[in-house]
Amino acid sequence: MKEGPDIAQIGALIGDPARANMLAALTGGKALTATELAAVGGITLQTASAHLAKLEAGGLLLPRKQGRHRYFTLADETVARLIESMMGFAASRGHLRHQPGPKEPALRKARICYDHLAGDYGVRMLDSLVARGAIDAVGDALALTAKGEETFQCIGIDVADLKASRRPLCRSCLDWSERRAHLAGSLGKALLASFFDRGWARRTAGSRSVIFSPDGERQFLALFPVETPVAA
Repeated sequence: MKEGPDIAQIGALIGDPARANMLAALTGGKALTATELAAVGGITLQTASAHLAKLEAGGLLLPRKQGRHRYFTLADETVARLIESMMGFAASRGHLRHQPGPKEPALRKARICYDHLAGDYGVRMLDSLVARGAIDAVGDALALTAKGEETFQCIGIDVADLKASRRPLCRSCLDWSERRAHLAGSLGKALLASFFDRGWARRTAGSRSVIFSPDGERQFLALFPVETPVAA
Protein backbone atom coordinates (compact mmCIF):
# COMPACT_ATOMS: atom_id res chain seq x y z
CA MET A 1 0.00 0.00 0.00
CA LYS A 2 1.64 3.22 -1.19
CA GLU A 3 -0.86 5.67 0.28
CA GLY A 4 -2.54 6.04 3.65
CA PRO A 5 -1.37 5.22 7.19
CA ASP A 6 1.88 3.28 7.47
CA ILE A 7 0.80 0.28 9.55
CA ALA A 8 4.00 -1.55 8.60
CA GLN A 9 6.07 0.90 10.66
CA ILE A 10 3.89 0.42 13.75
CA GLY A 11 3.84 -3.32 13.20
CA ALA A 12 7.63 -3.42 13.02
CA LEU A 13 7.94 -1.40 16.24
CA ILE A 14 5.57 -3.66 18.17
CA GLY A 15 6.74 -6.86 16.49
CA ASP A 16 10.15 -7.04 18.12
CA PRO A 17 9.86 -9.47 21.08
CA ALA A 18 11.73 -7.24 23.55
CA ARG A 19 9.73 -4.15 22.58
CA ALA A 20 6.47 -6.14 22.72
CA ASN A 21 7.30 -7.28 26.27
CA MET A 22 8.08 -3.72 27.36
CA LEU A 23 4.87 -2.35 25.87
CA ALA A 24 2.83 -5.12 27.52
CA ALA A 25 4.42 -4.30 30.88
CA LEU A 26 3.43 -0.65 30.51
CA THR A 27 -0.23 -1.51 29.96
CA GLY A 28 -0.31 -1.92 33.74
CA GLY A 29 -0.44 1.88 33.90
CA LYS A 30 2.72 2.38 35.98
CA ALA A 31 5.67 4.44 34.77
CA LEU A 32 8.79 2.28 34.58
CA THR A 33 12.47 3.09 34.27
CA ALA A 34 14.70 1.91 31.43
CA THR A 35 16.36 -0.51 33.88
CA GLU A 36 13.01 -2.04 34.83
CA LEU A 37 11.97 -2.29 31.19
CA ALA A 38 15.31 -3.88 30.27
CA ALA A 39 14.60 -6.62 32.81
CA VAL A 40 11.11 -7.12 31.38
CA GLY A 41 12.53 -7.36 27.87
CA GLY A 42 15.35 -9.67 28.90
CA ILE A 43 17.94 -7.37 27.35
CA THR A 44 20.79 -5.10 28.46
CA LEU A 45 20.18 -1.53 29.53
CA GLN A 46 22.05 -0.22 26.49
CA THR A 47 19.88 -2.27 24.13
CA ALA A 48 16.73 -1.25 26.00
CA SER A 49 17.63 2.44 25.62
CA ALA A 50 17.87 1.99 21.86
CA HIS A 51 14.49 0.22 21.76
CA LEU A 52 12.86 2.88 23.93
CA ALA A 53 14.15 5.63 21.66
CA LYS A 54 12.51 3.92 18.68
CA LEU A 55 9.21 3.48 20.53
CA GLU A 56 9.26 7.13 21.60
CA ALA A 57 9.99 8.30 18.05
CA GLY A 58 7.13 6.11 16.81
CA GLY A 59 4.66 7.81 19.14
CA LEU A 60 4.07 4.79 21.35
CA LEU A 61 5.86 5.96 24.51
CA LEU A 62 6.25 9.14 26.52
CA PRO A 63 9.32 9.82 28.68
CA ARG A 64 8.80 11.46 32.06
CA LYS A 65 11.60 12.87 34.17
CA GLN A 66 11.43 13.05 37.95
CA GLY A 67 14.57 14.14 39.73
CA ARG A 68 17.48 12.08 38.48
CA HIS A 69 15.26 9.35 37.13
CA ARG A 70 13.66 9.03 33.71
CA TYR A 71 10.47 7.02 33.44
CA PHE A 72 8.45 5.77 30.52
CA THR A 73 4.70 5.38 30.05
CA LEU A 74 2.49 4.52 27.11
CA ALA A 75 1.75 7.62 25.06
CA ASP A 76 -1.99 7.44 25.76
CA GLU A 77 -4.98 5.17 26.20
CA THR A 78 -5.12 4.51 22.44
CA VAL A 79 -1.79 2.69 22.63
CA ALA A 80 -3.02 0.63 25.59
CA ARG A 81 -6.14 -0.41 23.67
CA LEU A 82 -4.02 -1.33 20.66
CA ILE A 83 -1.73 -3.57 22.71
CA GLU A 84 -4.64 -5.15 24.62
CA SER A 85 -6.52 -5.91 21.38
CA MET A 86 -3.39 -7.42 19.81
CA MET A 87 -2.93 -9.61 22.89
CA GLY A 88 -6.53 -10.77 22.53
CA PHE A 89 -6.03 -11.53 18.84
CA ALA A 90 -2.85 -13.48 19.58
CA ALA A 91 -4.56 -15.48 22.32
CA SER A 92 -7.51 -16.28 20.05
CA ARG A 93 -5.12 -17.72 17.47
CA GLY A 94 -3.24 -19.82 20.02
CA HIS A 95 -0.09 -17.67 19.99
CA LEU A 96 0.81 -17.99 23.67
CA ARG A 97 4.31 -17.40 25.01
CA HIS A 98 4.14 -19.55 28.15
CA GLN A 99 2.33 -22.40 29.80
CA PRO A 100 -0.45 -21.48 32.24
CA GLY A 101 1.00 -20.63 35.62
CA PRO A 102 -0.02 -19.42 39.10
CA LYS A 103 -0.42 -15.80 37.96
CA GLU A 104 -2.76 -16.60 35.10
CA PRO A 105 -5.98 -17.21 37.11
CA ALA A 106 -5.51 -13.91 38.98
CA LEU A 107 -4.80 -12.00 35.75
CA ARG A 108 -7.82 -13.48 34.06
CA LYS A 109 -10.09 -12.68 37.02
CA ALA A 110 -9.16 -9.01 37.48
CA ARG A 111 -6.26 -6.90 36.26
CA ILE A 112 -5.34 -3.37 35.30
CA CYS A 113 -5.50 -2.39 31.65
CA TYR A 114 -3.71 0.99 31.56
CA ASP A 115 -5.94 2.63 34.22
CA HIS A 116 -9.20 0.66 34.21
CA LEU A 117 -10.43 -2.77 35.25
CA ALA A 118 -10.03 -5.71 32.86
CA GLY A 119 -10.43 -9.46 33.02
CA ASP A 120 -13.55 -11.38 34.00
CA TYR A 121 -14.55 -8.72 36.53
CA GLY A 122 -14.05 -5.90 34.03
CA VAL A 123 -16.28 -7.63 31.47
CA ARG A 124 -18.84 -8.46 34.19
CA MET A 125 -18.97 -4.82 35.27
CA LEU A 126 -19.73 -3.57 31.74
CA ASP A 127 -22.27 -6.35 31.14
CA SER A 128 -24.08 -5.40 34.34
CA LEU A 129 -24.12 -1.68 33.51
CA VAL A 130 -25.53 -2.39 30.05
CA ALA A 131 -28.12 -4.84 31.43
CA ARG A 132 -29.45 -2.30 33.94
CA GLY A 133 -29.62 0.47 31.33
CA ALA A 134 -26.82 2.58 32.81
CA ILE A 135 -24.81 2.35 29.59
CA ASP A 136 -26.08 2.00 26.04
CA ALA A 137 -24.01 -0.30 23.83
CA VAL A 138 -24.42 -0.19 20.06
CA GLY A 139 -21.69 -2.27 18.49
CA ASP A 140 -18.42 -1.00 19.95
CA ALA A 141 -19.92 2.41 20.84
CA LEU A 142 -20.77 3.05 24.49
CA ALA A 143 -22.81 5.94 25.89
CA LEU A 144 -23.77 6.84 29.44
CA THR A 145 -27.55 7.15 29.93
CA ALA A 146 -29.48 9.45 32.26
CA LYS A 147 -30.12 6.44 34.47
CA GLY A 148 -26.40 5.74 34.45
CA GLU A 149 -25.62 9.26 35.64
CA GLU A 150 -27.91 8.73 38.62
CA THR A 151 -26.33 5.34 39.31
CA PHE A 152 -22.79 6.73 39.42
CA GLN A 153 -23.75 9.77 41.46
CA CYS A 154 -25.19 7.37 44.05
CA ILE A 155 -21.84 5.58 44.39
CA GLY A 156 -19.89 8.82 44.72
CA ILE A 157 -18.58 9.34 41.18
CA ASP A 158 -18.89 12.92 39.91
CA VAL A 159 -20.02 12.44 36.32
CA ALA A 160 -20.18 16.19 35.66
CA ASP A 161 -16.50 16.48 36.52
CA LEU A 162 -15.65 13.57 34.20
CA LYS A 163 -17.64 15.17 31.38
CA ALA A 164 -15.55 18.33 31.71
CA SER A 165 -12.44 16.33 30.80
CA ARG A 166 -11.26 16.06 27.21
CA ARG A 167 -11.00 12.32 27.60
CA PRO A 168 -13.96 10.25 26.33
CA LEU A 169 -16.34 9.27 29.12
CA CYS A 170 -16.96 5.69 27.96
CA ARG A 171 -14.86 3.56 25.67
CA SER A 172 -15.08 -0.06 24.69
CA CYS A 173 -11.78 -1.93 25.15
CA LEU A 174 -11.36 -5.49 23.87
CA ASP A 175 -10.32 -7.76 26.73
CA TRP A 176 -7.48 -10.09 25.73
CA SER A 177 -8.43 -12.94 28.06
CA GLU A 178 -12.22 -12.73 27.85
CA ARG A 179 -12.20 -11.62 24.17
CA ARG A 180 -15.14 -9.36 24.90
CA ALA A 181 -15.37 -5.69 25.81
CA HIS A 182 -14.67 -4.07 29.16
CA LEU A 183 -15.15 -0.43 30.12
CA ALA A 184 -12.38 2.10 29.48
CA GLY A 185 -12.43 5.90 29.31
CA SER A 186 -12.62 8.35 32.20
CA LEU A 187 -15.56 6.46 33.70
CA GLY A 188 -13.66 3.17 33.70
CA LYS A 189 -10.72 4.91 35.37
CA ALA A 190 -12.95 6.51 38.01
CA LEU A 191 -14.58 3.19 38.88
CA LEU A 192 -11.26 1.40 39.40
CA ALA A 193 -9.95 4.31 41.49
CA SER A 194 -13.11 4.07 43.59
CA PHE A 195 -12.51 0.37 44.27
CA PHE A 196 -8.99 1.15 45.49
CA ASP A 197 -10.13 4.13 47.58
CA ARG A 198 -12.84 2.08 49.27
CA GLY A 199 -10.34 -0.63 50.13
CA TRP A 200 -12.21 -3.20 48.05
CA ALA A 201 -9.16 -4.09 45.99
CA ARG A 202 -5.43 -3.55 45.70
CA ARG A 203 -2.67 -3.94 43.16
CA THR A 204 -0.02 -6.61 43.54
CA ALA A 205 3.66 -5.76 43.25
CA GLY A 206 5.23 -6.67 39.94
CA SER A 207 1.93 -7.73 38.38
CA ARG A 208 -1.12 -6.30 36.63
CA SER A 209 -3.37 -8.39 38.88
CA VAL A 210 -6.04 -6.65 40.96
CA ILE A 211 -6.83 -8.55 44.17
CA PHE A 212 -10.20 -8.01 45.82
CA SER A 213 -10.60 -8.48 49.57
CA PRO A 214 -13.39 -10.87 50.66
CA ASP A 215 -15.61 -7.92 51.66
CA GLY A 216 -14.63 -5.97 48.54
CA GLU A 217 -15.55 -8.91 46.34
CA ARG A 218 -18.97 -9.20 48.00
CA GLN A 219 -19.56 -5.47 47.52
CA PHE A 220 -18.41 -5.59 43.88
CA LEU A 221 -20.60 -8.59 42.99
CA ALA A 222 -23.60 -6.97 44.68
CA LEU A 223 -23.02 -3.68 42.85
CA PHE A 224 -22.57 -5.37 39.47
CA PRO A 225 -24.89 -8.39 39.40
CA VAL A 226 -25.15 -10.42 36.20
CA GLU A 227 -28.35 -12.33 35.58
CA THR A 228 -27.94 -16.01 34.80
CA PRO A 229 -30.28 -17.18 32.05
CA VAL A 230 -32.88 -19.69 33.25
CA ALA A 231 -32.68 -22.98 31.38
CA ALA A 232 -35.80 -23.83 29.36
